[in-house]
Amino acid sequence: MSQTQPVHPDTEPIQRDVVEAFYRAYAARDIALIAPFLDDDIKFTISGPVDVLPFCGVRHGKVAVLDLIERQMPAVFRVFSFVTENMLVDGDRASTLNRLSAWRNSDGRVISYRLAHFMRFRNGQVAEILSLIDSFDAVEQVIGHPLDVHDTRDAALDCDLVAV
Repeated sequence: MSQTQPVHPDTEPIQRDVVEAFYRAYAARDIALIAPFLDDDIKFTISGPVDVLPFCGVRHGKVAVLDLIERQMPAVFRVFSFVTENMLVDGDRASTLNRLSAWRNSDGRVISYRLAHFMRFRNGQVAEILSLIDSFDAVEQVIGHPLDVHDTRDAALDCDLVAV
């Protein structure tokens, strides 16, 4: 038996067509289309390594989120495709699995990675987004080479250090 996520007391369930319309605007990267979907007090969190992907982190408020989409993300790469592969809408929440493809600004090389969004809506607008990116894959593509990862089990045989 499935359970429906409880709806926050100050809102009502979001309709799937509203979530789909938000993603059409987001995929277009058009601030004028995106802005009406954002709550004034939105919290947008992108998990990832800020040193390599400086647009990662937490943004509070509509102005900060629009700046993220319009200026901060394009400073690293130019998105040419944002496809929502799967979507689940339940109560005032929505989750999506997406694929982002972009040109890296430094050399025009194409990067493409998956990301998931977990959203909460309030009064028909996005109040919160948690974006989990495949940061390992994204970082390797942005820096242009594989990350140096080694098996720490072998490291214990070569020295007195222990990985925890």
